[in-house]
Amino acid sequence: MSKVAVVTDSNSGITQNQAGELGVYVVPMPFMIDNEIFYEDITLSRNDFFKQLGENATISTSQPSPESVMELWDSILKEYDEIVHIPMSSGLSGSFETAHMLSQDYAGKVHVVNNQRISVTQRQSVMDAILLSKKEVGAAEIKATLEQDKFNSSIYIMLDTLYYLKKGGRITPAAATLGTILKLKPVLQIQGDKLDAFAKARTISQAKSIMIGAIKKDIEERFGGMDQEQITLMVVHSQNEEAAKQLKAELMLEFPGFNVYIDHLSLSVACHIGPGSLAIACTKNLLLS
Repeated sequence: MSKVAVVTDSNSGITQNQAGELGVYVVPMPFMIDNEIFYEDITLSRNDFFKQLGENATISTSQPSPESVMELWDSILKEYDEIVHIPMSSGLSGSFETAHMLSQDYAGKVHVVNNQRISVTQRQSVMDAILLSKKEVGAAEIKATLEQDKFNSSIYIMLDTLYYLKKGGRITPAAATLGTILKLKPVLQIQGDKLDAFAKARTISQAKSIMIGAIKKDIEERFGGMDQEQITLMVVHSQNEEAAKQLKAELMLEFPGFNVYIDHLSLSVACHIGPGSLAIACTKNLLLS
């Protein structure tokens, strides 16, 4: 049976230390900050990122260079027979298209997953790939399984501020000003390949109720019902730890018996929405025999 390596990027939220513990490889995402390039979790820590964001630095995301991706693959293939590469959603970045193009030169040894996920849902795909590889499933079959399962996930995000969406040109200045005056708490959703508006709330409590209701509906209507063995629930945030702990406690009351874990939104998402956000995510787990 071939030996399969699992590769992802730091959009998954998996740190370099966690990658070592899990036995996977993480490509660090580049960030341009005031025209200087930094690499997530290599030369750019989460705290430094939010410090720069708070100081109004100009921050933009970028793709890993083709050279850095191929160098990693070449190094891995000295030890492994095949690679499953899980980049962020093709609808949110060109990373998939670039990696897919590069993989054509690897004679079927590199399988790039068009996963349509980001942040904690992308991380869950990595965990699924690890499980499959341990069951000696080949890279092509792992890719097919993850792509078949890709839409079995949801993220709902409550924003603390509209400033960063306005700064990034994702909403008009007038809409941002009106939202700020009305003290709106927008709720966004990530399902598949898009970051979309979902609802507007007047209070944090209302926004949390909207997110919990949306997750319940997805679990019941899209994911097959309230089976705690089949669902992974997550509270995710950007520099909002205490609020995340409170939301976890509320979720555990709404979903008794479910495990809920807390994680950070990946910096590629935080870059566009800023600090203070709070999110609920869920994935339907792979059922492995």
